[in-house]
Amino acid sequence: MRPLRTFLVTGIALFMVTLDNLIVTNALPAIREDLGTGLEGLEWTVNAYTLTFAVLLLPAAAIADRYGRRRLFIGGLALFTLASAAAALAPSIGVLIAARAVQGVGGAVLAPLTLTLLAAAVPAAKRPVALAAWSVMSGLGVALGPVVGGAVTESVSWEWIFWINVPPGLVVLALAPRFLTESRGPAKRLDLPGTALITLGLLGVVLGLVRGNGHGWTSAQVLAGLLGGAALLAAFLVREARAEHPMLPLGLFRSRGFTIVNLVGLTMAFAMFGTTFLLIQFLQAVLHMSPLEAGVRSLPWTGMPILVAPLTAPLAARVGPRNVLALALACQAAGLGWITAQLSPAVTYGTLVPGFVLAGIGMGLFFPPATRLALAFAPPALTGVASGVSNVGRQLGTLLGVAVLGAVFEAQGDMSSPQHFADGLAPAMWTATIALATAAAVTLLAPSRTPDAAPLPAPDKAPTVDEAKSTTPVTA
Repeated sequence: MRPLRTFLVTGIALFMVTLDNLIVTNALPAIREDLGTGLEGLEWTVNAYTLTFAVLLLPAAAIADRYGRRRLFIGGLALFTLASAAAALAPSIGVLIAARAVQGVGGAVLAPLTLTLLAAAVPAAKRPVALAAWSVMSGLGVALGPVVGGAVTESVSWEWIFWINVPPGLVVLALAPRFLTESRGPAKRLDLPGTALITLGLLGVVLGLVRGNGHGWTSAQVLAGLLGGAALLAAFLVREARAEHPMLPLGLFRSRGFTIVNLVGLTMAFAMFGTTFLLIQFLQAVLHMSPLEAGVRSLPWTGMPILVAPLTAPLAARVGPRNVLALALACQAAGLGWITAQLSPAVTYGTLVPGFVLAGIGMGLFFPPATRLALAFAPPALTGVASGVSNVGRQLGTLLGVAVLGAVFEAQGDMSSPQHFADGLAPAMWTATIALATAAAVTLLAPSRTPDAAPLPAPDKAPTVDEAKSTTPVTA
């Protein structure tokens, strides 16, 4: 009974967090019109969530181990629910961005703890089944995000994509104290200076990228953001190399395989989720789809991983996980390349479908071998940290993808007309396609032979988010 109750609470919380990754995409045109913002405001609506989510994943897990996982889970859920209500009530784009940043904090707390609490409540013999169910909830949240966002935006208003988090959030808050058992992990020192350096550094870089076209790449505020952010990120790396208890153990990257797998993981997120941000708006602004139509018609892309991911295990057994990873990236590059080659204001949806399917197949093939290789190339003692680092890298890829591809879009086009939109979207899409094709080639530089997969952790060292991504991904 306890495992079922734990899954009920953690599963609903996980679904809320993963749903919010993509639910906002189909509401962006409505938000732009209602709040009178431009592309910069929309980028920050996405990136404010991703930035706080990415940089706080590792510190949040350490805090939970020290002060209690159930206690922090309840606190994170309360924060996420309140921030959702604040986003729904936002009278301006600035307030919405601030609420999304707070949502990201709550999401960073919840995402790893849903898995940690579930693994601790399930007997070892049944843990693989529980982790598979956890992955299904994650995958459903990702696949349904655009559809739910489109349906809610079209039938009610964009504010309700945030209001829908409040009722389940309140229900889980009421159930969690009774259904979850408190647990703690080994007390870890918190790297607060490191967290501050990477947060401010990324904020500066993203701020410079987002504002570069509008304010001029040589303007004082853009240069200050780019150069100041880069300096802070360099200071972060220096600190992590010298810190006794670093948030990011740089020694992990002495492994060529680990470095390559994480680099291509960041690139995949950069390309796929940066283009999602722009393509969903293209479907509505240029092809004149309603929010719901755009969500449903993106399913050949976002929903394909649920169908494809289970096939990766037998394929990896036959050709090796490294080769499956390279194939996944090549499929994604081919899919985006197909879409880009067809782009024009007069393009039909049917012409784009083969590209969506190819890109979706690539996403489905990517996550299981990427997770397996990241863990296999890491020292056994750092398996948990390695999985967390991989997840953070993908979140950072999403953050940079929206910022960089948005900057490429603005440099060549705008949203004033279908033709201008297509003119800006094409170079952004080609940038993503080239990045993915390059990543596919770089993947083949990783060692073809890896150590055996790490054993499943015991309840007091439950797996983190990436360790359970054997069937479906958590994205951002």
